[in-house]
Amino acid sequence: MSAAVPVPAPPPVDPATAGEMAREAAAWCALHGLVVGDRADPRSATVPGVGLVHAPFSLLPAHLPESIWRQACELATIFNELVDRVSLDGKFLQDSLSKTRQVDDFTSRLLEIHRKMMEINKEENIRLGLHRSDYMLDLETNSLLQIELNTISTSFPGLGSLVSDLHRSLINQYVHLLSLEPKRVPGNAASSKFAEALARAWAEFNVDSAVVMMIVQPEERNMYDQYWLTNHLKESYGITTIRKTLSQVEAEGQVLPDGTLVVDGKKVAVVYYRAGYTPNDYPSEAEWSARLLIEQSCAVKCPSISYHLVGTKKIQQELAKPNVLERFLENKEEIAKLRKCFAGLWSLDDEEIVKTAIEKPELFVLKPQREGGGNNIYGLDLRETLTRLQKEGGDALAAYILMQRIFPKASLAYLVRGGICHEGLVISELGIYGAYLRNKDKVVINEQSGYLMRTKVSSSDEGGVAAGFAVLDSLYLTDKVKTKGDSRKAVSSKLHS
Repeated sequence: MSAAVPVPAPPPVDPATAGEMAREAAAWCALHGLVVGDRADPRSATVPGVGLVHAPFSLLPAHLPESIWRQACELATIFNELVDRVSLDGKFLQDSLSKTRQVDDFTSRLLEIHRKMMEINKEENIRLGLHRSDYMLDLETNSLLQIELNTISTSFPGLGSLVSDLHRSLINQYVHLLSLEPKRVPGNAASSKFAEALARAWAEFNVDSAVVMMIVQPEERNMYDQYWLTNHLKESYGITTIRKTLSQVEAEGQVLPDGTLVVDGKKVAVVYYRAGYTPNDYPSEAEWSARLLIEQSCAVKCPSISYHLVGTKKIQQELAKPNVLERFLENKEEIAKLRKCFAGLWSLDDEEIVKTAIEKPELFVLKPQREGGGNNIYGLDLRETLTRLQKEGGDALAAYILMQRIFPKASLAYLVRGGICHEGLVISELGIYGAYLRNKDKVVINEQSGYLMRTKVSSSDEGGVAAGFAVLDSLYLTDKVKTKGDSRKAVSSKLHS
């Protein structure tokens, strides 16, 4: 994902004080539900309330210029609208992913469901998107660059919302030691905002007896992040949520002649996916049958199959091509704002860029059509993979895209995992949540809905918290900075130096 340039900035507290703060913070996590399942307990992923540990976290918030923060927040509503517009262009999705489907069975199966919905002219009148756009701040150019746009199972709105509260609490408690102001840690309402969007979609569906169905993995140690949304739906809106795996939906579900989805005897208004984004979630034909069954129904899908496809790496790369955004958006100012945050993205049809990546693999990331962390390819592995794919020939290269590697600022910080506090050189990644709800021609919601900050040791390429690479963090807003130049010019000069 990135490489780092060390910045010798020591943490604001000594190790002994950091240890004391970490113990206080771990207690806060237990009292406020900032918890995950303990990998050491085999039942922690299946039985709620058994085998809990605090979620991994950064002891103090990551610094970010306020101007960059505002830029990222402003982009959320534009990306929300873009996803919706692209989702309606079935031909664009099918054509753009046509080569990928030939070499990637998972994408092919998703496209097949999408094609079936196109053939019957299936319309999604009520469209709900809960997205997260991930960014890093490039050190050389001070530019905010997008890593990816997530349109399915965007994780950590529940736990991520709590970390800013934790950090404000620590800053207040240790104000005599820290030169930090609690008000500079922005509030994070992702959990309540996502729940509100789900509730509004339920209301638009307009069947009082219906439930929200959350699609989950059979084993889920991050269930408490999900239960925060369930809790908000019940306490704030009186809406019942049921949790089902795709195999359970296949066994218990049916679509009535009027399109109503019924699962375990309950009418379903909204299907919210917290699974289904990886091939591992489809171990048999039963899961694929369930996905098709849901798509055939009139329930609100979050996401629909078309929203899901918009979030693929290949579509991200296609949208970065010249004149493609103009196909979906009219506002030139908004188009310019999106383009400003695009990192370099290339198809592997570009022989020149593939050659350059083999020569200078440290400047690129090779990305397959996968979500969930741990899938990207870097460095010598990138070189070896590209060389092998070239020798194999055919369409194998179509399963990947190349992306400019982002070089963020690194700093020293304390990270806490499993009750142990350790100091490390770290980099951070900012995710901005967005909620979008449309009913036919009426936009009901289009807003920025909180954020997710993830911090990891700078030697780690991957950045997933659930996958064990990163910790949860929050933001500390600093003075505004001026951005320097265009990042693609900077990477161009690197590539040809």
